[in-house]
Amino acid sequence: MNTSPRTGLLWYSGMLVLLLLKLLLFRWFVFKDIEWGRIIWDVISVAGLLALLELSISAKVRPLVYWMFNGIISILLFASVVYVAYFGSVPTYTALSGLGQVNQVKGSVHTLLRPEQFLFFIDLAALLVARAARAVAVRRRHRSALSFGTREAGKRPSKLWKLSMALILISSLGLSAVAMTRSWTIENEKVRAEQLGFVSYQVAEALRDARDTKALADTSLEETAQKVQELKASYTYQDKTESRAEPDYFGSGEGMNLLIVQLESLQRFPLHAFLDGQEITPVMNTLADEGLYFPNVFQQIGQGNTSDAEFLTNTSIYPAGSIAMSKGFGHKQLPSLPKLLAERNYISSTFHVNDAAFWNRAQLYPALGFDQYYDKPSFNNDQFNDFGASDEEMYRTGLQKLIEVQETGKSFYGHFIAVSSHSPFIVPEDRSKIDIPAELQGTQLGHYLDAVNYSDYALGLLVDALKQKGLWENTVLVVYGDHFGINPAETPASLISSTLNIPYEDDVSRLNVPLVIRIPGQQGGKTIERTGGQIDILPTVANIMGISLEKEGFTAFGQDLLNIDHNVTGMRYYLPTGSFLNDEILFIPGNGFEDGRAVSLDTLEPVEDFSAYRNDYDFILQIMKLSDEYVNLLPSRAP
Repeated sequence: MNTSPRTGLLWYSGMLVLLLLKLLLFRWFVFKDIEWGRIIWDVISVAGLLALLELSISAKVRPLVYWMFNGIISILLFASVVYVAYFGSVPTYTALSGLGQVNQVKGSVHTLLRPEQFLFFIDLAALLVARAARAVAVRRRHRSALSFGTREAGKRPSKLWKLSMALILISSLGLSAVAMTRSWTIENEKVRAEQLGFVSYQVAEALRDARDTKALADTSLEETAQKVQELKASYTYQDKTESRAEPDYFGSGEGMNLLIVQLESLQRFPLHAFLDGQEITPVMNTLADEGLYFPNVFQQIGQGNTSDAEFLTNTSIYPAGSIAMSKGFGHKQLPSLPKLLAERNYISSTFHVNDAAFWNRAQLYPALGFDQYYDKPSFNNDQFNDFGASDEEMYRTGLQKLIEVQETGKSFYGHFIAVSSHSPFIVPEDRSKIDIPAELQGTQLGHYLDAVNYSDYALGLLVDALKQKGLWENTVLVVYGDHFGINPAETPASLISSTLNIPYEDDVSRLNVPLVIRIPGQQGGKTIERTGGQIDILPTVANIMGISLEKEGFTAFGQDLLNIDHNVTGMRYYLPTGSFLNDEILFIPGNGFEDGRAVSLDTLEPVEDFSAYRNDYDFILQIMKLSDEYVNLLPSRAP
C-alpha cells in the first residue's frame, strides 16, 4: 500500500519549520541580526535536503531519520556558534572536521559556552522527555521506549509524493546554484555565509575548493614562483631605487646559534604597561629596549591557530583559509628556515609540551625539516595546565638538548612553543608572580595578565640560563606572540584601556603581536616601526643570519622588515580574505573594496576615505592566491 501525501507533508513541513527556526537562531548568534530577505536561501537549502531524505527513505524509518538528521544539524550549528565566538569566522566543512581537537583545548572552549547556545537542542530534549514518559506508560504493552514508528509504518510513499519531492529537490538545486554564482566574486567569507545561509555556504566552499584544485593542473611550481617574484617587484617596498652593496644587519648573526620563542596568546599591549604599579612584562620590555623591537607586527594565522604560527615563522607562506597547514600540507616538501640552516651546519629542534599528534605536528615538524622534535614525553609534567608541563620545565629541558647539539660542534636552531599563557589563562596559585586587583579577579583580563606575567617570568629564566651557560653572546634570540588572547566577546576594549591606561581597539590591538630580536654585539636598542606580519619573520631572520633568499632561490611571501620603507601584508580567517595592513591602516572588506572599512594604525580611529589603498587590496588578493597555489603545487615528500 502507498501512504497518503498528507502524512509525509506533516513530517516534512514540521521538520522544515523546526530547522528553519534553528537557522534563524544561528543567524542571530553569528551575524547579530536577521535579514529576512536572505532567509529564503535557508528555506530553499533545507527544503532540498529534506526532499532528498524523502526520496531516499521509507515511511517506516522516516521519524527516526528525521530526528537523527535534526540532531546532526543541531550539533553542527551549536559547534559553529561556539567556533565563531572563538575564531570570529564562520567554519567550513574542513574546520568542522577538526572537532576532534576540542578535547585538547576544552578549558578554552568551556569559557565560550553560554546557556542560550543550548537552545539548538531544546526540541531534542523535549522529545527525549516525552519518549521517556511514553515508555513508562506503555511498558506493559511491550512497546519499545525508542520506537519512532507511525501508523503508516511499512507503507510506501505515494508516487505523487515522490514526484513532489523530486520537483522540490530539482528546484532547490537550481536556485541554490544561482545564489552561489551570484556570491562567487565575494572574497569576504562571512558575507558569503550570510548571503547563502549555513547549508549552501558549505556546498559553495566545497565547490570553490574543487575549482581551485582543478586549476592547479594548468600551472607549475616554477611558473607560480615566477609570478610571485613579478608581483612583488610591482610593489614599492623601498623608496630608494639604487641597490645597496649589502642590506642592513646582513650577517650580523651569521654562524651564531638561533633561538626562536613563540609565546602563547601574547598581544603587544601588555608590553611596557603597568598594573597597579607592577610591570607586567619586565623581561620582554628589557629585550625590546635593548634589541630590535617591532611594535607593528600582526598575527596571520588560520584554522591551525598556534601551529599555523609555527608554520608561518618557518616558511613565510600564508596559511590557507580552508584548513590548518599542519593537517593539509604536512605531507609536502616545505621550503623552510630549518632547511636553509641545515646547509650551514645547523641542527634544528623544536619543543612543545603537548603531544605532537595535536594539530598533526608529528607530520608537520619533519615536513619543515626539523631534525628533532620534543613533545610531551620529553618533559617532567609539573601539571601547570591542561597541556602539561610549564614553560619553566620546557626551557630547562630544551636548553639541555640544545647544549648537547652544540657539544657536537654544530650550531643549533631551537624553536620553543610556550603554552603556559594559553587560555583560559589559569596560573596555579603557587606560580603566580603578580598581584591581581580585586576588581579583576575571576575575569578574563585578570587571568590573562597573570598568565602573561608568568610566561614573561619563565622567559627571564631562559635568558638567565643562556647567560649562565655561556650562550648569551653567541645566540640570536627571537621572541614573538602567536595570536591574540583577549576575546572581545568576554572583555570589552574599554576595560583594557581604563585598567592599563592605554589605547586599545578591538581589531587593531587584538591582532597586534610583539616581535623582538636580540643580536649579540648590538649597540643599543632600536624600534622598527614598519608594519609587518608573522610572514615577515623568516626573511628578517634570514637576513640577520647571513642568508640571501634571492641567491638561494627561496620563494618567501613576506619581506625583510629591516630593509624596506613600505609594506603591505594580508590577513584572513580571523578577518575576512582581502583584509590587509599597510603602514597607515587596517582594512577589512565588505562585499568588496568599496563597502569595506578601515582603521588608522596611528589613532585607532575609523578612516572614512580609504580609496587611495585600492591597489593594496588588489595586491593582497593576488599574493594570497599565489601563496595558496604555491603551497598546493609543492611536491609530496616520502612518508
